[in-house]
Amino acid sequence: MAKKVLMTSNGDEVSRNIAIQLAKQGCRLVLMGDEASLSSIVEYIRVSVDDAFPVDLIGLNMEADSQDAFLVAVQKAWTRLGYIDAFLNCYTYEGKMQDILQVSEGEFKRIIKINLTAPWYLLKAVASMMKEHGSGGSIVFLATIASGERGLYPGADAYATASAGIHQLVRASAMSLGKHKIRVNMISRGLHLGDEYPVSVGRDRAEKLVKDAAPLGQWLNPEKDVYSTVIYLISNGSCFMTGTSVFVDGAQSLMRPRLKSYM
Repeated sequence: MAKKVLMTSNGDEVSRNIAIQLAKQGCRLVLMGDEASLSSIVEYIRVSVDDAFPVDLIGLNMEADSQDAFLVAVQKAWTRLGYIDAFLNCYTYEGKMQDILQVSEGEFKRIIKINLTAPWYLLKAVASMMKEHGSGGSIVFLATIASGERGLYPGADAYATASAGIHQLVRASAMSLGKHKIRVNMISRGLHLGDEYPVSVGRDRAEKLVKDAAPLGQWLNPEKDVYSTVIYLISNGSCFMTGTSVFVDGAQSLMRPRLKSYM
């Protein structure tokens, strides 16, 4: 599956492993975000993935106020790749778990910028170039289950509010962009032990009690449980799939009352 992929990331475990697996699949990658956070991923792929294409790295401030910053960054990626088959937005910022009454104005604005405004600007930039090129493409957004109405958990009020907008962006933009052969989908992933909510309740407690609280009895494995869905959504195999949110969560989102009571 040799695709040309632009991918945003903050260097977290999930997106790191997605990038590595895409490189193993023969994809040509451009990573976008904070260069210091992403340089280790680039180096790992260079050293450890046999026959992988060199990974390009483009710095981007995901809190930029102007859409021009995002347009310029996407144009750089397009130039380096020649064109873009798929755009994958994995860059999210949840913030620490806290009651809604404790969230400061500055923290709320940061969460909105990174999780809603930046994806909006990036989608516009990528889709505009895909339209002009005439080849279409696949756009995929990644967020945790807090973004969906069936996956809420305590303390993620601001993040849940911002990322819920992406579900509607996916549906609305799929309607608008289908005529340009551009597909837009979303993955709502389950939580892993390194995420803010399990950390906030205590790793030992979370690891022990998830066997009773979740149907599969485990947290998400960031190395194994998401990348195959990403590969499917950017591949030609999903060519008739758009406007859809896919839950990759081991049914964690169905068990919210039990998660709360057990955790």
